[in-house]
Amino acid sequence: QVQLVESGGGLVQAGGSLRLSCAASGRTVNSNAMGWFRRAPGKERDFVAALNWSGMMKTYADSVKGRFTISRDNAKSTVYLEMNSLKPEDTAVYYCAASQFSSYSRSSNDYDYWGRGTQVTVSS
Repeated sequence: QVQLVESGGGLVQAGGSLRLSCAASGRTVNSNAMGWFRRAPGKERDFVAALNWSGMMKTYADSVKGRFTISRDNAKSTVYLEMNSLKPEDTAVYYCAASQFSSYSRSSNDYDYWGRGTQVTVSS
């Protein structure tokens, strides 16, 4: 089993920055792709960013490309999401997920383990 715990969410003004962390415990996820998803109020969960097992290959949703950066530190079993130039439409609960595959995926169906989420609120 894998446990994922997100942290780093909070309230920030538009244009500000936040750094989310996702700490994994239990079975190692160093061979697994990892992803970030988000669910805005009243909306479905959407893909945000993902990276492969080594962190060398990454993919982003068009809405966050150029503003968000995903990274991982396998020595710490931690995945990060650096979020810059935040907009009110980025307000959501952000979830970290571990894939069953080593290559990244944009589909939530390819992720077996999920954290409970961390709230990000961007004020205008």
